[in-house]
Amino acid sequence: MVKKAAERPVLITTQHRGVFFGYATDTSDSTVVLTRARNVIYWSADVCGFMGLAANGPTSSCRIGPPADIELRDVTAVVEVTPSAVERWNAAA
Repeated sequence: MVKKAAERPVLITTQHRGVFFGYATDTSDSTVVLTRARNVIYWSADVCGFMGLAANGPTSSCRIGPPADIELRDVTAVVEVTPSAVERWNAAA
């Protein structure tokens, strides 16, 4: 039986200035498939940048797009998302 890789929550940036939260099984290439991906349209200064989004999640003043399954190309960074940040991502409106 082949063991399926586990999904893990990640924040991804791209060469095209995209910032996305979602769940990935393989992040070893410059193209990454994300399920339940959320696009960061705007984040406020209190978040402290994209690393803050991974560490703490979005705040109420951030603008987050709805979830979708996507394939991202030209990935520049993959950041692990903390469990507490995952809760905030999943609750983001």
